[in-house]
Amino acid sequence: MVIATNQLGQEDDHHFQARMLDDVSRTFALTIPVLPPPLRDAVGNAYLLCRIADIIEDETALTLEQKKEFSDQLMSAINDHNEAKLFAQNLTKHLSNTTSMGEKELIAEFPRVIGILHGLSEPQREAIEKCVKIMSSGMMEFQVENDNQGLQDLSELNRYCYFVAGVVGEMLTELFCDYSSEINEERQRLFQLSVSFGQGLQMTNILKDMWEDRQRGSCWLPRDVFEKLGLELDSVTTYRDDPRFEDAITELLGIARFHLDQALKYVLLIPTREIGIRQHCLWALGMAVLTLRRIHATPTFTKGENVKISRRSVRAIMVSTSYMARSNLVLRQFFAILTRRLPRCPEEQMGLQG
Repeated sequence: MVIATNQLGQEDDHHFQARMLDDVSRTFALTIPVLPPPLRDAVGNAYLLCRIADIIEDETALTLEQKKEFSDQLMSAINDHNEAKLFAQNLTKHLSNTTSMGEKELIAEFPRVIGILHGLSEPQREAIEKCVKIMSSGMMEFQVENDNQGLQDLSELNRYCYFVAGVVGEMLTELFCDYSSEINEERQRLFQLSVSFGQGLQMTNILKDMWEDRQRGSCWLPRDVFEKLGLELDSVTTYRDDPRFEDAITELLGIARFHLDQALKYVLLIPTREIGIRQHCLWALGMAVLTLRRIHATPTFTKGENVKISRRSVRAIMVSTSYMARSNLVLRQFFAILTRRLPRCPEEQMGLQG
């Protein structure tokens, strides 16, 4: 593999971020490169910073107090290169084998990630920094509260999804609007849908990863959905074959499907000539829909690998949605076919407007 370098013989920033994305995220390594160049580096940089916040949250060797300290240091280090070096050195010492080699390299290279951030335009930097700040503080709040008993109710689930995904939808919308005056004309409607887009993707991940999360001592499912059916989340493994458990999962699938319907509305507001932005969104949306279909078909699955979509399915979504990307009518018809067997959640029940 040929590595692009700058005049000093160092790996150039664009290639560095692309390589880091490939090491820490299968999905974003696919979707970010199709964005137009003015957005590609900004969105790639934003994802890497969000991933660092995730690493702090997920690291099992860190105590709750240490996670809070490193989250606070992350925000300070974003604005100070010397603090960025110290942050990288200190966090690296605490990383265990549960953190992948790619993630460890990302932490070690944190000063370079910050250097790339500082090279972006002011509106881009402000959007990214705001997102990381909200995400980091929200994650720490839920670190305190979460255990195998799950979240209190759907309202708390919505709040959690906002902190870890909805805020990313807002940030991307800010970046898209800054990039294009034509997109900016739809700013209000895009922002109304952006949080829902993020929640649809996050709920898909929560449902897919629920058994692995339990093994780590976490549960992001809402208790009220299960309790009204007579089930307790802290004993949910004993109910895996219980029809009531399937009913609860079906309700959550309906809610996730609703948010992905909102996500399609978001995509259709993007001008048809902005193919790269549309592809970026459509690929993520399509992969989420296929994952929900797998979960719906196998509600008694025991690990995320059972419902993970194949590489062939990923390629099929990428090719088909790219071919249809210029036609809102065809996209509506295509996603109507993809989602027709998924449970529905009435829009009025969600309290949202499309």
